[in-house]
Amino acid sequence: MSEFTITLGCNAYDRNIPVMDGRVPIEGCEVAAVKLPGQQLHVRALQRQEFDVTELSVSSYLMQVANGENKYLAIPIFTSRAFRHRCFYIRTDRGIDTPKDLEGKKVGLPEYQVTVALWTRGILQDEYGVDFKKLKYRNGGVNQAGREERLALDLPGDIDVEPVPKDKTLSDLLASGEIDAVIAPDVPKCFRENHPQVARLFPDHIAEEKNYYRKTGFFPMMHLIAVRKSLAQEHPWLAPNVYKAFVEAKRLVMAEYDGIAAYSANMLTLPWFADDLAATKELMSEDYWPYGVADNRKELETLARYSEEQFLAKRRIDVDELFAPGTHDLPGI
Repeated sequence: MSEFTITLGCNAYDRNIPVMDGRVPIEGCEVAAVKLPGQQLHVRALQRQEFDVTELSVSSYLMQVANGENKYLAIPIFTSRAFRHRCFYIRTDRGIDTPKDLEGKKVGLPEYQVTVALWTRGILQDEYGVDFKKLKYRNGGVNQAGREERLALDLPGDIDVEPVPKDKTLSDLLASGEIDAVIAPDVPKCFRENHPQVARLFPDHIAEEKNYYRKTGFFPMMHLIAVRKSLAQEHPWLAPNVYKAFVEAKRLVMAEYDGIAAYSANMLTLPWFADDLAATKELMSEDYWPYGVADNRKELETLARYSEEQFLAKRRIDVDELFAPGTHDLPGI
């Protein structure tokens, strides 16, 4: 196994850092890490394939695989996860009291295809009986104007999707009442500034998210790690070695948190860190951030269904075709 240098593009999440800073090597490789936030990273990877190993939007990757356009092969490392009930923001003067009331309303999204939109439309449909086709989608940057779809869409005519003016943000339009709601991972500026007519759809979003987890077992995956397809094919050992490195990095970080929680003094400037960690494990198990295909198959199957139902993927994807050879049966911990 000859050693060569690979570029690694990903965000500096705690679970990634040991690979990025070299504490956990990728066997057979030197790593040149590039730290970027997700929005920049996904555009550069999806449109220009700038990195050998990269973090990718799950939704965009599903689209590309289904359409036969993927230049990367994923490994089942899910670097970003987040519960999504916290992402719904509404005007309080539009009669939106329940999720069903979003039907017929103008709803801002960063992009129709982003993973947060894939998840939230699916949650609205499966959990609250909402017909996502009846929402009027208005796409643009949440707090920074000018955002556009990163991949071309091919939606049916009855899906109402329009970009907002390039000089306007979704926060601007929600504050002015030109749209009725926003679904986004970024907190709209108008909400942060306590606009009197802007609120969350789910006031106790944490309780909703915990109930959702209890019912489904899903901790929504947002991003995964992928290897340039040509490199994965030329070096069959590469994708499994990348996988093993990220699993070890997560293990180190979770062990560090266990040590911090057990220490007699507060090592972090968070007074209830140990209690929050214990509560998370009680609800979600010791391995509350699962890697690997086996522990995520049901969630991946649901995302593949959502992608087809929402007119992003051209066909229903089989979970096993998403991942690089040699990574399907590797343990996640």
